[in-house]
Amino acid sequence: MELDVQQMIFQFLGGLGIFLYGIKTMGDGLQKSAGDRLRDLLDRFTTNPLMGVLAGILVTILIQSSSATTVITVGLVSAGFMTLRQAIGVIMGANIGTTVTAFIIGIDVGEYALPILAVGAILIFFIKNKKVNNFGQILFGFGALFYGLELMSGGMKPLRSLEAFHDLTVSMSSNPILGVVVGTVFTVIVQSSSATIGILQGLFAEDLIRLDAALPVLFGDNIGTTITAVLAAIGASVAARRAAAVHVIFNIVGTTIFLILLTPFTYLIEVLQSALGLNPQMTIAFSHGIFNISNTLIQLPFVAVLAYIVTKLIPGEDSVIEYKAKHLDPVFIQQSPSIALGQAKEEVLRMGQFSVKGLEETQDFLTNGHQKHSDNAYQLEEAINNLDRKITDYLVLLSTSSLSEHESEEHTMLMDTVRDIERIGDHFENIIELIEFKKANKVSITDKAMNDLQEMFGLTISTVKEALQALDHKDKDAAIDVVKKEEQIDQMERKLRKQHIQRLNEGLCTGQSGIVYVDIVSNLERIGDHAVNIAEAILGEAK
Repeated sequence: MELDVQQMIFQFLGGLGIFLYGIKTMGDGLQKSAGDRLRDLLDRFTTNPLMGVLAGILVTILIQSSSATTVITVGLVSAGFMTLRQAIGVIMGANIGTTVTAFIIGIDVGEYALPILAVGAILIFFIKNKKVNNFGQILFGFGALFYGLELMSGGMKPLRSLEAFHDLTVSMSSNPILGVVVGTVFTVIVQSSSATIGILQGLFAEDLIRLDAALPVLFGDNIGTTITAVLAAIGASVAARRAAAVHVIFNIVGTTIFLILLTPFTYLIEVLQSALGLNPQMTIAFSHGIFNISNTLIQLPFVAVLAYIVTKLIPGEDSVIEYKAKHLDPVFIQQSPSIALGQAKEEVLRMGQFSVKGLEETQDFLTNGHQKHSDNAYQLEEAINNLDRKITDYLVLLSTSSLSEHESEEHTMLMDTVRDIERIGDHFENIIELIEFKKANKVSITDKAMNDLQEMFGLTISTVKEALQALDHKDKDAAIDVVKKEEQIDQMERKLRKQHIQRLNEGLCTGQSGIVYVDIVSNLERIGDHAVNIAEAILGEAK
């Protein structure tokens, strides 16, 4: 008997692992085929909660994970790309989108799982074409999903002989709250509602659980899947924590409503099962779909109420910077090109402030290694790239207007400045990656070298700040000071390189630490060059 138990556990856990890997592989293949524009899709098509629901459904179908969609949404809210109300719609849509996996499982093709895996592997490994490889990845994931289900199903069959399991399912039938708790806890452990719904489909197919016991477990799965978003929101902005709280409240409210209506809901599913001739897996899939669609339809009109509740539950001023362009109104291009130029300049200055903040976060990451500084810096770099595109497009449109000679010069200067600020963002991103490499590979830098880096960081940040000040006020003196500071940065770079070679010769540092150190110094020197480009443009205009 002990051997049977061991085999049952190994088969179930191995099947679960293959199932989870299959979902991830299929999602990755779909995502690559879609062109990896999911964040743009969520950013652009969430103008109102209904559009947010549709965007959430589509993105979740593409990445096969409501948790991943919600985490992306929390990240977008944290970065200021999305408002809380927009996020609520996406979260509701993600819950509907995740039901597609259950419907896929309902198409019982388990006996063909291995041939599908084989075809997927052939397309991945033997054909040198990206589109075919992506399709192969989707097929491989599809096959792995069903093969994992088959293994799990085989592992669960012996449960029918266990009296304790039988007693548990009887208890869940008479006490639906127990079923909700079981579903919640298991999904929290596995971190995938698709996996737990798949297991539930297997249990129901093997007649190991009754429908009235399975449905509360299904509701609990939806609550359990919120843990991923909750974890993603820890340490994030107030708005991001509110978005995660909405996910939890949305599923708890839905579960409460459907527990109250459990008897008529069970009857409805039984009628559908009989009328449509649904197999057990598809019966659970329909239950999952109807639950999430109904829950969304019930709560969608109350988006403002949900937003109000979480705002009260999680008080505090939201420190999120609005990363979307604030000043680029296309109306001004036609009505008053000079005002449009001024608006573009304001946006360039905002972009410059993000670069300063990104540099400060990078320095903090170097100092204490806290992950939140790295995350903040990456978000700032993404915001800089976003503004780079928006401002450049705006300035290109503006160039078709009639500008005076002086305005044309300022227009050219702003175009160049946008490019310089974008490059500053790239350089601090490079430094973040170097610090992450240093952490991951336990590369140590001597105290003297670290102090020198901190000094050079301080000088570089000060130079960028002064360059932006010169741009803001057309301050010639500040621009001259930037040129002088940049010369100091160049001198410091040469000096630190020499000191590094000396430490290498004395055996005080390793080759790996030297690579990290020199590359950070080099990136800081290049940031100084971009700051001086901004200053020289001011000096050229002043002449």
